[in-house]
Amino acid sequence: MDRGPGDLMGPYEIAQRLGVTRSRFQQLVNRPTFPKPYRELRGMKVWLAEDVEAWIKEYRRPRPPADEEEQG
Repeated sequence: MDRGPGDLMGPYEIAQRLGVTRSRFQQLVNRPTFPKPYRELRGMKVWLAEDVEAWIKEYRRPRPPADEEEQG
């Protein structure tokens, strides 16, 4: 039985995952390295979560744990 493409992420979920604003998300989406959307729905695009996670792993620097950020 086909279970579909897997988990999907919209702009809100991706921006939250990256810890960026919506405008910064739009800048990132326009980069040639950012994955292409899985589907374009009426007024919104969705991405495969595995594609987004792979992009994050390759192109984003890991963030320090929250307690390290507070210590400076």
